[in-house]
Parts: sequence; C-alpha cells; structure tokens
Amino acid sequence: MAAQPGILHIVATPIGNLADTSERARQVLAGVDLILAEDTRHSSKLLSHFGIQTPLLALHEHNEDARTAALIQRLQRGEQFALISDAGTPLISDPGYRLVNAALAAGITLVPIPGPSAVITALSVAGQPTDRFVFEGYLPAKAGARQKRLAELAIEPRTLVFYESPHRLLECLDDMATIFGTQRPVTLAKELTKQFEQIQRGTFTDIRAWLLADARRLQGEFVLVVAGNTASRPADDPTPLLRLLLQHLPVKTATAIAQELTGQPRNSLYPLAVEIQRETSAD
Repeated sequence: MAAQPGILHIVATPIGNLADTSERARQVLAGVDLILAEDTRHSSKLLSHFGIQTPLLALHEHNEDARTAALIQRLQRGEQFALISDAGTPLISDPGYRLVNAALAAGITLVPIPGPSAVITALSVAGQPTDRFVFEGYLPAKAGARQKRLAELAIEPRTLVFYESPHRLLECLDDMATIFGTQRPVTLAKELTKQFEQIQRGTFTDIRAWLLADARRLQGEFVLVVAGNTASRPADDPTPLLRLLLQHLPVKTATAIAQELTGQPRNSLYPLAVEIQRETSAD
C-alpha cells in the first residue's frame, strides 16, 4: 500500500518578540519531522528558546531550486515538514514559493499556521487607510530601477507598503519625495515588536531629518507605509521629477508620465523637459 502523502506546514514566527509565538506554532514545530529554515543559525535560537529539538535544514533563495525535488519526494513518503522564515510569515518577501508551488502540484496538503507579519503590524499603527493597500516589498536596489518603479506607483490611490534596508533608506526617501511629492503622509516603523521599536510619522522630509538626528536610528529593519495618491491638485515644481525621468526616458515619454503624475499641462511640461535635456547634454 502506498504511503499517505505528508503535510507541509507554513508556520509564521515572531518578527522580533519571541512571546508572539503562538501555542499552535510551537506544537507544530515540535511535532514535525523537519523544519525548513531560511537561516538555520537564526532559527535555532527560536527553537532553543522553546526547547524544540526538531532537525533544521536550510532552505533559501540560493538552494531552493536544488532541494525542492528531494523534499517533495520525502513529503510524498508521508513525512511532515514545517517551513519558516527568519521572521514573520513565510513567502512574504522571503523564500518558499518554489517549494509551495511544487507541493501543490504534487498533491501535498498545505496547512497555514498564521501569526506575525511586519506588513500587517505596520499598517495597524500607521493611521492610514487599510481597507485597500498595495504591498511592494523591497524596491529595486539600483537607483534607476527604483525610480522607475516609484514613478509607476505615483498615481496609485491605495496605501503603499514597502520594506527597505538601512543602507538604502535615505536614498529611497529622497526618491519618494521627488516622485510622490513632498507632502505625502508616511509612517516609518523600525524594529517592530523589538526592544527598540520606534514608529515615526510625518512627511518624507520629516522622516529623513529624524533619521539623521541620531545615527543609531538608521540601524535595524524598516517598514514604510506611504499614503496613496488621493489628491487631484498638481504636484509641486515638476522640475525634479522631469530631471529624474529624463535620466532613463526620452523627452516625450518623460513628459507624458510627468503629465499623468502631476496633472500639469503638456504645453508647459514639454518645453521644460526639452530645456532640462539641453542643459544636461551641455554638461
């Protein structure tokens, strides 16, 4: 008789405070045959805290493709696994999609064990509309690609949620101020649920000034919650936006995007774009 297929549990773990681990999560992690962890060194601290001795196996972006087939075979033989990430709910800007997708294709039962998520935690205290929102995860690391993506989001009316790394945070805020306009409300959530949790609200300029006032504020993990574009009035001076767009786009395309984002007339934006390009070419 063929063995009954096993179960893949998708287990949310704390984003900082270990007390946020649910009783159900602890029971599952203690009872499965194997825990698949993004970083076994990191996750071993969580397991040790609760006295859980289940074996760990690393599953991350660099080895997920190579390990998925063998893991599916073990699940088909009846084993049970738990998939966890370094923090929060697995697959949210974390590895695991390939394994989950393969498990579904193989008829493996998936069981979600819900719990903490930095996205939802930040939204709950941001003071911005949460009935509809867009989660963008990490923006592209390269400036040009990041600016292009922000330009695509500039007219998005829903609340925007981003993750950002400490070494790119100031550049990201500068790009957002240029593309979204300087007055958009933004909430910066730093080190959520941890000892040094801080939540700061204001404009992009306010948040930038707050970060620069103390170098320690640029350390940690960050979530940015940005108000959607609900204004019908034109944006501020379009010159910075056009300068940015013209670094990557021809004049006509840059003008069209700026017109859509700012609401300003083409017959004022196009000559400005031509002049900016001429100045740039002369440099």
